[in-house]
Amino acid sequence: MVSVMNSIDTAHEDMIHDAQLDYYGTKLATCSSDRSVKVFDVKGGQQRLVTDLRGHEGPVWQLAWAHPMYGNLIASCGYDRKVIIWKETNGTWGKLYEYSNHDSSVNSVCFAPHELGLVLACGSSDGSVSILSSTGDGSWDAKKIKNAHTIGCNAVSWAPALSPNALFEQSGRPSLVKKLVSGGCDNLVKIWKEEEGEWIEDQKLEGHSDWVRDVAWAPSIGLPKSIIASCSQDCRVIIWTNDGTSNNWSSTVLNKFKDVVWHLSWSITGNILAVSGGDNKVSLWKETLEGQWVCISDVKQGQGQVTEGQSQASRNL
Repeated sequence: MVSVMNSIDTAHEDMIHDAQLDYYGTKLATCSSDRSVKVFDVKGGQQRLVTDLRGHEGPVWQLAWAHPMYGNLIASCGYDRKVIIWKETNGTWGKLYEYSNHDSSVNSVCFAPHELGLVLACGSSDGSVSILSSTGDGSWDAKKIKNAHTIGCNAVSWAPALSPNALFEQSGRPSLVKKLVSGGCDNLVKIWKEEEGEWIEDQKLEGHSDWVRDVAWAPSIGLPKSIIASCSQDCRVIIWTNDGTSNNWSSTVLNKFKDVVWHLSWSITGNILAVSGGDNKVSLWKETLEGQWVCISDVKQGQGQVTEGQSQASRNL
């Protein structure tokens, strides 16, 4: 049974565009068209507003928490072309860094796996993807993938840092991978990799017939298979799979929905995918042993039920 655990009154004055729990699930960050970012303590079913961060000059589209080994850090991006990184120091939140080198709305931010350092990817309507890296001395290094997507980039997501097959490597220290996936208004999903300090296109995945709204690279524990999910205004979610033996990716349509699909999110184990769309529903999907993707929960307006035979699968979230 999937049901509402808690409902939070954010007191935002306009539409909420994103809500993200931190690594431990005890802090919630929200952002809105009211130009604000809010942080709440959400322990024990209670809510307490910690801070109301003002720095954007337009709607704030998306948020991302950094790994706690770097402290309490949140990245936000918005229509004002800005990316702002906020940090909590001795209980007080403030602006750590502001990046304003995009020519149009910044639609997506995503922190890299912590093994790669404090690194942030940003996707913009100007078609480019920026990679911001902390140098450790308070400054940030910025690299840009220009013309990553014609018309605009809507979403970015990092690959797991552990390389495929890392679980089976004989050497004591597994090799790390620096890759990310992006989705854009050109209907394409693209994979990028860093080689000798430069970002190059590794793969172009064609399958959607309208704007790609979100992409999500599934977590991994070093198994051979790599999985990416993408969703689109064509009302479809596509699962892209690489078996680790070549650089070829195969595609499977998870489902054709009745409305545009906006967002995707993998469970921490990478075996369950949450899908949300214009039909005001959140559905959870899991791959069977036969390789078929099945819906294990369909949540509408905060209420969800699964059949008795599926309840065990939902507990794996």
